[in-house]
Amino acid sequence: MREHLQGCPVHIIFDQPCIPPNTGNAIRMCAGTGAHLHLAGPMGFNLEEKNLRRAGLDYHDLATVTVHKNLQACLDSLPDARVFAFTTKASAFHTEIQWQPGDALLFGAEPTGLDQTALSHPRITQQVRIPMLPARRSLNLSNAAAIATFEAWRQLGFTDAQ
Repeated sequence: MREHLQGCPVHIIFDQPCIPPNTGNAIRMCAGTGAHLHLAGPMGFNLEEKNLRRAGLDYHDLATVTVHKNLQACLDSLPDARVFAFTTKASAFHTEIQWQPGDALLFGAEPTGLDQTALSHPRITQQVRIPMLPARRSLNLSNAAAIATFEAWRQLGFTDAQ
């Protein structure tokens, strides 16, 4: 996978992803926006799984993806990034943030979201959420990442878009 691309200058972090097609979808989204996808382990699959490859189609070589041992290693690799934790428990909407180049958007594992350790990590700049109707548990991980990424990219002027 490519080391660096132009485009949306944000980082997407999946903490302990479990469902290969969601990560494949995120790879495709990152290829289309230029966002950098970080996968913080442990992961519930390996990167060679056919469901991951199918969801990412032929975009794997067009995306910037970095695998980290764990969330701490991922955050250590982004020392200057503001880190926004996406959780249904937050009160601020993702649209209220004034996104900046280099920001990191942190998402938790599909079945549970971010755990309390991640949510209370000292590197977290703010907890944010994506609005949805009441009595709904959560959005699909790759859909949530796409919604947030496109809002950040929109605010940044759709850098390098055609």
